[in-house]
Amino acid sequence: MSVVSLLSVEVKNNPATFNAPYEFEITFECLEQLQKDLEWKLTYVGSATSNEHDQELESLLVGPIPVGVNKFQFNADPPDLSRIPNSEIIGVTVILLSCSYDEREFVRVGYYVNNEYTDEALALEPPAKPVIEKVRRNILAEKPRVTRFAIKWDSEETAPPEFPPDQPEADLVADGDQYGAEEEEEEEAEAEGAAAAEGDDAEMAGGEDTAGPAADDDAASEAGSEEIDIEESEGEDEDEEEVEEEGGDDMEMDDAGPANDDQSRPQQAVPPNADVMVH
Repeated sequence: MSVVSLLSVEVKNNPATFNAPYEFEITFECLEQLQKDLEWKLTYVGSATSNEHDQELESLLVGPIPVGVNKFQFNADPPDLSRIPNSEIIGVTVILLSCSYDEREFVRVGYYVNNEYTDEALALEPPAKPVIEKVRRNILAEKPRVTRFAIKWDSEETAPPEFPPDQPEADLVADGDQYGAEEEEEEEAEAEGAAAAEGDDAEMAGGEDTAGPAADDDAASEAGSEEIDIEESEGEDEDEEEVEEEGGDDMEMDDAGPANDDQSRPQQAVPPNADVMVH
C-alpha cells in the first residue's frame, strides 16, 4: 500500500497561451511520517518520435510532510522552443507530472496538450516557423492518465517483493479516493462487458452438442444415408467391371479407399489542509 496517495490535480490556467507558465494545485494524503521530502517534476514531451526533445520544466522538493491531507501550488515555466523541432510545436503532445520519494518514482500523471493557432488564417496555412504569439495551448485536464508504482518507503516492510525493481509496470490497483481511479474503473468495466459477451456466444455455440433427441435423429439419418451409399457403390462396381471387360487393359481403377484419420481503508480523521514547506 502506498504511504502517499495523490487525491487531485487542478490545472489553474487552462487554456492559456503557449508561453504562459503552468500552474497546478496538487492535493495528496500522507498516511505515515516521512523521513525525507517528496520531489515533484513536470516534463514536456517535445517530440513523438524521440525522447531527446523531452524537457524537465520544473523540479520541486516538498517537505517536511505532515500526516494527513496536504495541498500546495506547483508552477513551472513553459518549454524552451529552441529544443523543440518546428514541425512538433503545433499539434498534440504530452506533459508528465511525476512524484518521487528518495529518488524512486511512485506516481505519474500524463496529460494530452493541444497547441493550435488562434488565428484562422494561420490555422489553415501554418507557416514553416511557428508564430508563438498566436499559439494557444489546451490541456486535456478532464482525462488524465495516472500510473502508480510500488516502491520502498522508509521501512523494509513497505518494500515490494522484488525490490529494487526497474519499475517496468504500473500498479494499476487504485483506491477509490486516488486520483484517476474513475477512469481506470471505466476501462475495467468495458473489458468485463466484452468478456461476458464472448462467454455468452461460446455457450450458445455449444448448445447443439447438448441436445439429446436431436442427436438421436441425426444418427438415424446418417445411418440411412450410409446404407444408400453402399448400394450405390455396389452398382457402380458392377458398371466398372463391365467397362473393364469392354476396355481391356487400357482402363485402370484406383482400389485405394478413403483414409481414416482497486483495497479500501478505514476513514481517518485528518487535519484541515496542512501547510507544506516548498523549497
